[in-house]
Amino acid sequence: MSAERRMGKSHILWKMEDEADETERLIIYRDLEGIRTPLEFAETVLHDVEAFLSRLGKLAVRARRLHGAIGGIEVGGLIKLPPDAAPHWKKLLTDTLDDLAEHESRPMVFFWDELPLMLQNVRAEEGEAAAMEVLDVLRQIRQTYPGVRMVFTGSIGLHNVLSALKAAGHANSSVNDMRMLVVPPLEPEYATELAQCLIDGENVETTDPGGVANALAKAVDNIAFYIHYVVDELAELGESVDTETVESVVHACLIDPQDSWHMAHYRERLDTYYDPEQLELALALLDVLAHDSPLTFEVLFDHVKTRLDIPDDDAERVHSMLTLLQRDHYLKLDEDGGYSFLFPLIQRWWALHRN
Repeated sequence: MSAERRMGKSHILWKMEDEADETERLIIYRDLEGIRTPLEFAETVLHDVEAFLSRLGKLAVRARRLHGAIGGIEVGGLIKLPPDAAPHWKKLLTDTLDDLAEHESRPMVFFWDELPLMLQNVRAEEGEAAAMEVLDVLRQIRQTYPGVRMVFTGSIGLHNVLSALKAAGHANSSVNDMRMLVVPPLEPEYATELAQCLIDGENVETTDPGGVANALAKAVDNIAFYIHYVVDELAELGESVDTETVESVVHACLIDPQDSWHMAHYRERLDTYYDPEQLELALALLDVLAHDSPLTFEVLFDHVKTRLDIPDDDAERVHSMLTLLQRDHYLKLDEDGGYSFLFPLIQRWWALHRN
């Protein structure tokens, strides 16, 4: 499940977890952003499974037996393994799931938030082969244990990690048994309804409630997080507001030197996921489209050739980068063949800060 930041991926998972019928299935949620090695990942899954089994008065016997054999210790109820246990992470993971399957017949769904970032961390820490092996093992688990299902989420999709792994010679199709979902912003009518409810709830004074709510939703691309934020700012003003007030608040947030909306993330994350050659081309394309869009490929290619002095036969590389920027939620392609930013709010920030 992929989406831009602030779209509510984690909240969707939390709501699904909260509403799950425990008589039918069980859910384990975990944010994986801070995990850097396969061993840490296997330990984390073991902790989560044991927390569940403890409610049944059970233990992960196989996993604990392996844990003791490879020099693990238990501190404050948490299992810890020494770094030299790293080669055993795969068996620790499969033993853990064997223990789970023995005691539980209901389907188990693992919600793993920011899994692509974990894989990026593993790749940086232990190399491409280790990251690819994690994906291969997870696929093997899905095929071996019919009752185990997985939901991966990330603001940057798995395709970035997979592209890097393919470039390093790993061509396995580790996620082709999974369905891809993209979380969009709210539909305009619901975004306006949310804005209106928040305006009423915060007793924001206005002579045109409907117009202000509509302008607010449109100004922030119908994204609930920013609707909440702007209404808070309007309430802090303590005065009657109109559509111009909404615009001034949004603009102030976009140029805020403290970056309260963390918009610089859209620029900074490119350094993490794109190699230097990709980065130069991606920035050129985004810089052009931030000031003039939509543009057809031919016009856009001419602009980029001028900026980067690239040859005419480099069109395929530019096509590939445009596809990547679409997958990473920066750009969209309209029905007339024009490229533009997917979110005008990000386009506004980009143009202001990279003029």
